[in-house]
Amino acid sequence: MIAIIDYDAGNMKSVEKALIHLGEKPVITREREEILSADKVILPGVGAFGDAMAKLREYGLEEVIHEVVAKDIPFLGICLGLQVLFERSDEAPGVEGLGILKGKICRIPDAEGLKIPHMGWNSLELHHNGRLFKGIEENSYVYFVHSYYLKAKEEDTVTATTEYGTRIHASVEKGNVFACQFHPEKSSDTGLRILKNFVEL
Repeated sequence: MIAIIDYDAGNMKSVEKALIHLGEKPVITREREEILSADKVILPGVGAFGDAMAKLREYGLEEVIHEVVAKDIPFLGICLGLQVLFERSDEAPGVEGLGILKGKICRIPDAEGLKIPHMGWNSLELHHNGRLFKGIEENSYVYFVHSYYLKAKEEDTVTATTEYGTRIHASVEKGNVFACQFHPEKSSDTGLRILKNFVEL
């Protein structure tokens, strides 16, 4: 069973739909026992870093996520779900992230002709043989919607990058923790393949 963590951060239905398309039976939940008994756990999300952390704490999900990681259950953060895995974000000074991975979330720098938020398709440069990218071709396009981007402290965890006014760490993997800044559930066949790779871990 795949648990999709519900913390009022939107985007859960499209992730659920993509997983159903792959033949899975995902459950959207914030119940501790249900999450901890899942084979895989996904934290999707769109919205603001500070609000997301407040909701995760309000629902007691911060501890649950740490337990999932400690139990070695494969865990996937998507978009905002990637950002909250890190220590802090320029979007919410003073708000601590989950701190499961090392690095910070920075605002995409303003540049002439560059629209922020970054919304649209960008190609990925792949690194370190990421398990999520098995069978994915170099420079495959995926769909992004974000104003902030990841600067991971540990370069060896970065499995995909993209360029949008700056070099963006688009995906990371460390142990049982995986995360994508882009939306695999909105990234056509490439995105479905990435989700399938996660499901089949």
